[in-house]
Amino acid sequence: MEYSHRYHAYPTGEVAERLDHHLDVHRQLYNHVRWDYEQAPADDKPSEYDQNNKLPEWKQRWPVFSELHSKAAQATVARFHRNLSTLKKKKANGHKVGRLKRQAPTEYRSVTYNQSGFDLDEKRDHGKYAYVRFSKIGWVKIRYSRPIPDHATIKEVTFKKETTGEWFVSFGLETDDADLPTKPDVGSLNASNSVGIDLGIQNYIHTSDGKTVDWLDLEDEYERLCREQRKLSRKNHGSNNWEKQRQEVAKVKRRIQRKVLDYQHKLTTWLVNEHDAVFVEDLDVAGMLQGDGNARNKQDAAWRQLITLLEYKADLYGTHVVQVEPEGTTKECASCGVETAKPIWVREHSCPSCGFETDRDANAAMNVLQRGFAELGLGWPETTPVETVTATDTTQFESVSASHVIETGSLPS
Repeated sequence: MEYSHRYHAYPTGEVAERLDHHLDVHRQLYNHVRWDYEQAPADDKPSEYDQNNKLPEWKQRWPVFSELHSKAAQATVARFHRNLSTLKKKKANGHKVGRLKRQAPTEYRSVTYNQSGFDLDEKRDHGKYAYVRFSKIGWVKIRYSRPIPDHATIKEVTFKKETTGEWFVSFGLETDDADLPTKPDVGSLNASNSVGIDLGIQNYIHTSDGKTVDWLDLEDEYERLCREQRKLSRKNHGSNNWEKQRQEVAKVKRRIQRKVLDYQHKLTTWLVNEHDAVFVEDLDVAGMLQGDGNARNKQDAAWRQLITLLEYKADLYGTHVVQVEPEGTTKECASCGVETAKPIWVREHSCPSCGFETDRDANAAMNVLQRGFAELGLGWPETTPVETVTATDTTQFESVSASHVIETGSLPS
């Protein structure tokens, strides 16, 4: 299994200058790799292997490239070909795509050292901080908020400069599957140790066992963002004052992203810790953002990020996480399966066929649970999800506030 740990970095002024310099040289190398590829005939484009073999020649011709560590330079070549492969896949899937663009200094923000060229010293500052050495750059201090697991192998290290001017270091880790927790046997799953998740509108999530979790309140952050953006609009574009204010805007945006990510980390950790199986809708988030409705709230929800975190933690915590078809989960009755059309403002589910009544999102969560069992080939759980919640009195659903998630980092079981 491959995953990553990310840490805030605090380079000294001298080391920060070298990081900036290497970042810019790698950008120039990336642009040169692109230029070399574009200049080649259409029927004889160079491969990643071909361009890696050209690196010694380029270093002799342009000495600035010789300042780079060999593995880091190869990772930059690989980065171009990875982007190229992504572009080709999009084109093959029918998307309208152009060509890879030349990278400007404001766009190229990270460098990766693959396999070698770095060292990690965990023994300084009694575990609170650690130091990472990048070849030809120096030692960088990082806030060692969580140690690298003993059973994990460091495959690569990346340093990145955010738009706020802050530095971060990420470790690409690999863990042998034998060292991961064993997932429960599929045959042992039932409605009491599994949960269906509906990503809702009034609540952030609604679970099939009768819990709701509130949305994260970001109103103050967005008010501040508007103020800072208004200040930015009054500055002369490109001036020193404009650049300072641009960083202020970037810091507010980054704070919003961090709050959402922190919230989701705590929420997903609770879900995979408390349940043997978590079922969630496979949403087309990109399509939802392009459609009508409150796009900003949908973007704040970061549902695709939430699903990605669930899948990533499934292996780390030994939990089954399964995505199911989302179409019709709201219309379909969780008790009898009859579909009933409901406008978005109708928040209650009332089945005209069997009389089952519950909250709209609770009904959807129960359907997600049932579809999850079907996806695993188990059929309906022995205890049906309808029996696990209060069917007619939604006021008895257990509601958890967003502040409780943030403060405690966990939810009640």
